[in-house]
Amino acid sequence: MRPFHALAFGALALPLSAFAADPHSYAQPDQVRVTHLDLDLKVDFPHKQLDGKATLKLDWKDPKAQSLVLDTRDLKIASIEAVDAAGKTSALKYALAPSDKELGSKLTIATPQHPAQVRIVYSTVPTASGLQWLPPEQTADKKLPFMFSQSESIHARSWVPLQDSPAIRFTYDAHVTAPKDVRVVMSALNEANHPLDGNFAFSQPHPIPSYLLAIAAGDIAAKETGPRSAVYAEPSVVGKAAKEFEDTEKLIKTAESLYGPYAWGRYDLLVLPPSFPFGGMENPNMTFATPTLLVGDKSLVSVISHELAHSWSGNLVTSAAWRDIWLNEGFTTYVQGRITEAVYGKTLADEEALISARGLEKSIRDKTIAPNAQRLAPKPGIGADDSISEVPYDKGSWFLRTLEQRFGRDTFDAYLKGYFAHFAFQSIDTEQMLAYLKANLFDKNPGKMSWDEVQQWVYEPGIPKDAPLPDSPRFNAIDKERASFLAGSLAADKLDAKSWNTQEWMYFLDGLPDVAPLDKIKQIDAAWHLTGTPNAEIGMRWYSHAIAAGDKDVWPAAAEHMTRIGRLYLTMPLYKAFVKSPEGLAYAQQVYAKAKSGYHPLTQQAVEAVFAKAKKGTGK
Repeated sequence: MRPFHALAFGALALPLSAFAADPHSYAQPDQVRVTHLDLDLKVDFPHKQLDGKATLKLDWKDPKAQSLVLDTRDLKIASIEAVDAAGKTSALKYALAPSDKELGSKLTIATPQHPAQVRIVYSTVPTASGLQWLPPEQTADKKLPFMFSQSESIHARSWVPLQDSPAIRFTYDAHVTAPKDVRVVMSALNEANHPLDGNFAFSQPHPIPSYLLAIAAGDIAAKETGPRSAVYAEPSVVGKAAKEFEDTEKLIKTAESLYGPYAWGRYDLLVLPPSFPFGGMENPNMTFATPTLLVGDKSLVSVISHELAHSWSGNLVTSAAWRDIWLNEGFTTYVQGRITEAVYGKTLADEEALISARGLEKSIRDKTIAPNAQRLAPKPGIGADDSISEVPYDKGSWFLRTLEQRFGRDTFDAYLKGYFAHFAFQSIDTEQMLAYLKANLFDKNPGKMSWDEVQQWVYEPGIPKDAPLPDSPRFNAIDKERASFLAGSLAADKLDAKSWNTQEWMYFLDGLPDVAPLDKIKQIDAAWHLTGTPNAEIGMRWYSHAIAAGDKDVWPAAAEHMTRIGRLYLTMPLYKAFVKSPEGLAYAQQVYAKAKSGYHPLTQQAVEAVFAKAKKGTGK
């Protein structure tokens, strides 16, 4: 473990944009900034709440400032006090505004004396949007309850009162108490051999934005996977997870060889229960991951490459606002592809790039993404959660692949390594990134690409017509087989699918008509037995097509998939397929009634929105 000061990164001067107003936060960083958080938490499983004490260290920017404004959502505030340099406390007056549906409640604390620290005693509610509480029966081993957080995008405010904006970075220390036999982990340095004595301490010495604040507690075992990595998971899962992720050290070394030293010390992985709503969350030092990655053949480990890549793009260099989230996700998806290519081969990296590009093209063609949301840097009007769509991931990485092609890999690698070093531990906006791009890539290598093309990629909807795509002979062959099968000249059992990997099955299914003929769906299933597949990526695509085709025989297996998996990306397409018919809508509502308690609040919200839209469309 190397201390950060030993690494050769650039100066930490705050960018101008760090003081710009964030439309998704009440914070006023031009007046005062939180620089450090001391957090004391008690995990209360019976009441599904965290009892907390947050001490915020403050850096006053405006000598005329009269208050500290924080973001909260559904927090119960018990007391607020100032803490002076000697540790003496005094009560402070405060006002908690009515709750806004998206932003939560503005907490205004009267601080005319500009205290060095402010301490807030509070508790969370069982329905906190950034926490999920699972009873033992909803875990893999069914022995102990489980709790985990998901702070991105603006849900940290539901379990800690703070300045909940990616423009504001802070270090933190935490002390957490929990029932004995429960392990607590956080987005900080963790100890795999920590005794389960109910008493845990954590330190995050590097400044992070609030959305990277994370906690989990439950029946968690740990198994080392390398000199600076370990897998954490429930005891029955940890062995399988350690095997799936045994290449972690190789992935870290590959990323370091491309983009410079790994700055965070350790890179550990926590495999969560199936209700986790995302594939992975790049919490520093402790990536949170879905168990749907554990398919036994490492074919989905690119999600881990993605979360690891965030250690450079996102965690090290962070978007200053949710409008700029492509600086996190587009750069990370590009780096993910480079790591995947280096460790698992160019064929797999190209296949994954093509799947994402074709999916994005289809979404744009089908008009499922509004024109403004197709921009890498959209105009105002998009919510924080809504900003995290396929556009910043797939269009952003496509843009960077275009830059690599135009300027050459060696030149672009050197540029990107310098970019990460220059902006290390800073939050920046799109315009700062573009200014650095022009000065350090375009101006130094003239004639490779016009600046108008860059403007089109970043500020215009859609995909530029000359956007480059990799060639995949295996995908080309699948295109021909799919066309022959749909035309009736190739039987389903004659498809050359025995050797197809996960990505090739994904590509085959993605290319089927939105509503395929029922007899074709039946033929595929009879030949290849996709119903009941344990591979959730294949299952999501298969069930969506089968439901759309009217194959009611798959409904029970689809319901099992929807109940077992809470990951939004793998569950929502099935709900959307079901609600297109009155009978399907009724069935999906029955499934949801049984599955709801095992879903994360974000998943519940998304499913209920699909139902509401469907009922509105039918006039119900």
